[in-house]
Amino acid sequence: MRVLVLYATTEGQTRKICRFAADRLVSEGHSVELLNAEDAEGLDAGRFDAALLAGSVHIGKIQPALIAAAREHAGALAKMPTLYLQVSLAAAGKDPGELEELREIAREAAEGFGWEPSRTEQVAGAFRFSEYDFFKSWAMRWIASQHRQEVDPGRDRDYTDWTALGEILDDWAASAAERR
Repeated sequence: MRVLVLYATTEGQTRKICRFAADRLVSEGHSVELLNAEDAEGLDAGRFDAALLAGSVHIGKIQPALIAAAREHAGALAKMPTLYLQVSLAAAGKDPGELEELREIAREAAEGFGWEPSRTEQVAGAFRFSEYDFFKSWAMRWIASQHRQEVDPGRDRDYTDWTALGEILDDWAASAAERR
């Protein structure tokens, strides 16, 4: 199966997640093209059998480049099995209000895409202090404190559950292959 992995990232965790996804899919015998949405000009999405899209939540929104690329290729993407991975720190928590907010952000993203992904999953992100400026570092430490999380501003902290993500990818790829 030929799979497009199209992503947008701000600090790099979504790119890391997509590299993991690409490696996992390749190890299962699939052909994968990993592409940053900012580089999607000229993409022929119709040459793929399935697509995985990923973006991260920042101030309640997904990166505009992912929305624009998905909308531009909506016709082709709507005809194939798709998986949308929405990456956020809030996905690591258990707060029902925050989880509902993430579902609403995913609904808004799908509206922006111009088609409904076959499957949407929330994936926990990371504190990437190595990527933050002073003000963002301060804001992220404040957010962590509000969730009773201890963080060391000198070290990144990864909340992604790689085992669970691998299971999601395996299940989705098997389902997508059946649909072909």
